[in-house]
Amino acid sequence: MFSTTEQLFEWLHGLSVVGIKPGTERMEWMLEKIDHPERRIRSVHVGGTNGKGSTVCYLRYIYQAAGLKVGTFTSPYITSFNERIMVNGVPIDDGDLLTAAEKVYPLTQAIATETDLGRPSEFEVLTMLSLVYFGRMNPCDLVIFEVGLGGRLDATNVIWPLVSVITNVAMDHMKFLGHTIADIAREKAGIIKNGVGIVTTAEHPDALAVIRHAAKARRSRLYVLGEAFKITPRGHDESGESFNFDTLYFHGKDLFVQMKGQHQLKNAAAALMAVTYLKTYFGVPAEPEEIRAGLKQAVWPGRFEQLPGKLSIVLDGAHNIAGTTALAETIGRYYPSRRVHLLYAALKDKEYKKMIPIIERAVFDITLTTFDFPRAADSHILYEASHHARRFEDADWRHALEELADRAGADDVLLVCGSLYFIAVVRRFLLQANGRELLRHGRVFR
Repeated sequence: MFSTTEQLFEWLHGLSVVGIKPGTERMEWMLEKIDHPERRIRSVHVGGTNGKGSTVCYLRYIYQAAGLKVGTFTSPYITSFNERIMVNGVPIDDGDLLTAAEKVYPLTQAIATETDLGRPSEFEVLTMLSLVYFGRMNPCDLVIFEVGLGGRLDATNVIWPLVSVITNVAMDHMKFLGHTIADIAREKAGIIKNGVGIVTTAEHPDALAVIRHAAKARRSRLYVLGEAFKITPRGHDESGESFNFDTLYFHGKDLFVQMKGQHQLKNAAAALMAVTYLKTYFGVPAEPEEIRAGLKQAVWPGRFEQLPGKLSIVLDGAHNIAGTTALAETIGRYYPSRRVHLLYAALKDKEYKKMIPIIERAVFDITLTTFDFPRAADSHILYEASHHARRFEDADWRHALEELADRAGADDVLLVCGSLYFIAVVRRFLLQANGRELLRHGRVFR
């Protein structure tokens, strides 16, 4: 079948031609064939437009600080493919990945020949691998699943969690989720299960109306930011954000997170409300000092991440309007008097025509580039959406990054954003030899 991970990845990536296939019918068919491993997993389900990954991160660190064995299933990956499936922050090893694939691969062949449901997508297979791993091979005290796309028809929506979380609801993936906030919220609210508590930091009135209606219809306890739980910002500095958190059963004073931006306080609050719910109704342990320690330790690559070195380089995966707006606010919050030089690449199916004007108003200058990815937009297409950007004619974004580094002053900041996939590529480069040299010295010696 597969003797190496290279063979497995080649097969998995080949499934990308299947595209996105909304619906859980294929997942349900395959899970039935292997006696439902997902039913053995105590889980948390996290959906929303932005903030899913950060919320998963806060939950993971809190429960690790409490001494639990915590699994996570997230997407996309930033450093290595295996990090999509982790236990206490350690990616699944190649041997276990191949073992899980041995159980899943025959199902993908059988469903294509025995049913009219068609071949599963790459993400469906990845989700199956995680369910087999956590349900059969490496059981955890708690597994946190991040929704891939939407919620109602997402492959992860076959789990029955202890609690669900919906972060914010904003315009993204309209081709699949709808063209209004209400339409998108209906898809997000599809993860709400009968009788299962739901935490949300959604603020748009149309989104909240939809979530309230879904929670009521499914007799689910609903916890809304600003009502059932509240946050009070207490200031920020170069190291992060301080805040208070209050709900009926937990009052946290002078809490701290490293991840920067006021939007991160909402993500932390969503995690804290879920932790409070799990302790109150299921006895999942997390003492106040463990919560405090977990929040303080939590870091998530590519979320306003400043890499260490002489050259100040910040990576951020803002890839939609809401995320770009939050990033622009965070730049003004943390670098009000420093020149920020932006290197930007986006996917052609994103709303870059609206995102570029938002972000370029927050920086000193912007250089547009592209990268090797099937859905990446050419720089000249991005240039048409900008008012004062430089289009870097060299096809290699590395040269653009090095040129920006040469021009940057001692107090300047280089910001890289526009796509999580782009951030992943840049981050891998910066952690290799030439990239580390760029960080240390501000230029590459040739």
